[in-house]
Amino acid sequence: MSATPSPVPNTSLSTSGWELQHGSRAWRAFVELLSSMRFAIALLVIVAVASIIGTVLTQGQPYNNYINQFGPFWAEVFRKFELYNVYSSWWFLLILTFLVVSTSLCLIRNTPKIITDLKTYKEGVREQSMRHFHERGEAVFTDSRAATVEHITGVMRSHGYKFKLQERPAAQEGGAGATMIAAKTGGINRVGYVLAHAAFVLICVGALFDGDMMIKAQMWMFGKEPLKSNMLISQVPEANRLSVHNPTFRGNLQIPDGGESNMAVLTMGDGVLLQPLPFNIHLKKFNIDFYSTGMPRLYSSDVVITDPKTGKSFPAKIEVNHPLTYDGVTIFQSGFADGGSELFLKAWPMHGPSDKTFDLTGTVGTDRQLSNGAQSLQVEFSELRIFNVQDMSPAQTTGVKPKEKSLMAGFDQHLGAPVAAPGERHLQNIGPAVVYKIRDASGQAHEYFNYMLPVELNGEKVFLAGERSSLDAGYKYMRIPADGNDSIDGWMHLRAALFNPKDREQAAAQYVAASLPPDATSELKSQLQVTASRTLDIFAGEIPTDPKTGKPVVAAPGGLPALAQYLEAAVPPDKQQQASDVFVRILNGTLWQLWQISRENNGQKPVAQDPAHEKFFDSAVLALSDTFFYPSPLYLQMTNYKQVQASIFQVARAPGKVVVYTGAVLLILGVFAMLYIRERRVWFLVKDREDGGSDTLMAMSTNRRTMEYKKEFETLRAASLGVASPDPASAQANAQTPDSAST
Repeated sequence: MSATPSPVPNTSLSTSGWELQHGSRAWRAFVELLSSMRFAIALLVIVAVASIIGTVLTQGQPYNNYINQFGPFWAEVFRKFELYNVYSSWWFLLILTFLVVSTSLCLIRNTPKIITDLKTYKEGVREQSMRHFHERGEAVFTDSRAATVEHITGVMRSHGYKFKLQERPAAQEGGAGATMIAAKTGGINRVGYVLAHAAFVLICVGALFDGDMMIKAQMWMFGKEPLKSNMLISQVPEANRLSVHNPTFRGNLQIPDGGESNMAVLTMGDGVLLQPLPFNIHLKKFNIDFYSTGMPRLYSSDVVITDPKTGKSFPAKIEVNHPLTYDGVTIFQSGFADGGSELFLKAWPMHGPSDKTFDLTGTVGTDRQLSNGAQSLQVEFSELRIFNVQDMSPAQTTGVKPKEKSLMAGFDQHLGAPVAAPGERHLQNIGPAVVYKIRDASGQAHEYFNYMLPVELNGEKVFLAGERSSLDAGYKYMRIPADGNDSIDGWMHLRAALFNPKDREQAAAQYVAASLPPDATSELKSQLQVTASRTLDIFAGEIPTDPKTGKPVVAAPGGLPALAQYLEAAVPPDKQQQASDVFVRILNGTLWQLWQISRENNGQKPVAQDPAHEKFFDSAVLALSDTFFYPSPLYLQMTNYKQVQASIFQVARAPGKVVVYTGAVLLILGVFAMLYIRERRVWFLVKDREDGGSDTLMAMSTNRRTMEYKKEFETLRAASLGVASPDPASAQANAQTPDSAST
């Protein structure tokens, strides 16, 4: 069937804008563009793209984090476009404002048309136009026109249609009197357009009101500006503080256990603004529970809220997803942090012959200045981690892959109970750890991650000392073996002896005496003494220099790499393997004697060469070699701590949320009305016949032609016109009752 023009007046909503009749040409063009649906859709696309950027790119992070992630060039480019704070950027707020205005103008322009259309039955449709509808029917009734009209209106009423009658003069319908019945239902579909667009405006207005627009307006009107330096809250100028009556804000505050605060911090670009609260929050206790993996399972805060205006206080519990609202301000449990835990540490020298230690105390979040007279260091205490859950299964600690599983074991893994098979993972809390930075006089810093207790790896207890030079790099760990008392002291005393020339000379002499028979020649003893001393000196970092250039003969600072490079330079390639075996034997022998000397210097007895002591010795030698690549002159061993937890709250005054929630409800109703409610219109033209009967022409239309609509048309046609017959002539000849019809 070919398409034909619709006989119904065109009530579709135009995508063009509002055409003003007065004003300049530029103004009329601007209003037409601003109120057009095309412009609103374009702005909506831009807002969607900006929202994607704001979702993918983490917002509100320190600028240094973005430099590490994107590099200095792109980090600065993104900063210029304020992509790190998309939702509070001037261009996003401007686009959102234009979108609200454009959508409002579209709504104002089209709502009167929709209301008018809801009141109109379009009873002026002509017979010729009705015959061009896709869904139509025709019938001949023996009853009079009045009886037929009464029958059809009853059918329409029973099917929920509202209708309007129009009596047409005989002259208008070819000499026969006629009645037009115009019926409609589902007009709420058009109301869905109004509800959806009004909801969009309300949501945007609520978002603008609860966003940073109000704060930026105060910065512009009242001279408020972000604070970009660190200072005490009591010293912050009034220009960096907002009013306690600020209508909308969203900030954070951190309160340690036993602490109290009424000042929130609002991040604005590179600085912060202080937002006083109309009440005080006292944190009685922060509660936290962990999963077996070490991840937080549940945390909450027991607080006391005090209103300074009335002096009244009341206790409350704030949990995740269970905020507290008081005096128009909602308090959310946002997270937790260290509230200034006290650290007790022992500082061990890592270079030089000294094994003298000194005690050091600090507080997480603070720093300490250290100096030995020639070198100045700054220790910055970053974090105290009480729980450190690691996978201590053999595959993780030894690097050995598990054996191949049987076929049935594979089925059990995938089809059995939804838990890991026994022995596959062994999660264990390996104890507290301290994270700190040591910064030299030039400002260069390395971060260190030291565990408080020894960790058992490969059947041996070791102290793990992690180090990294940048935040985006992984930690490199030095494994320091624990002695028989699970202490680090034994290895530290050995390290001090290695850097003591007298102890090295004594160790070489004891090695010569233990290795050669008493009747050995003095020349042989002297040669072995020189070789043992040189081997131990190179391992200790006392690298000989080239007589010609005056430079060290090897590039490595010491340890096993220095010995390897020395052999490559001093021994021909064909004899390096043999020389290597000799050097390793001499090195182990002298270091063993050095260990006995360090024990004797500290009032301990010599040890026997049994497997347990040999295992400690082998690990100690490797750790001594790694010492030359440990960048800090100090190793800070945490001996005790006093943990202080802090709760992080997000506080918000968001009166626009009521507007947003209202808009969300309207949006749901509007979308439901537009998608699931169909507007249907039906027309019946009933005309008098010469024999006293009546001719009836039916036409039906809808905004969406679906299968349900076609079934409804068939139902209405059968109920109003009767059973259809494909032969109009026979239908007219046999017309006896209102149920006789033809199409």
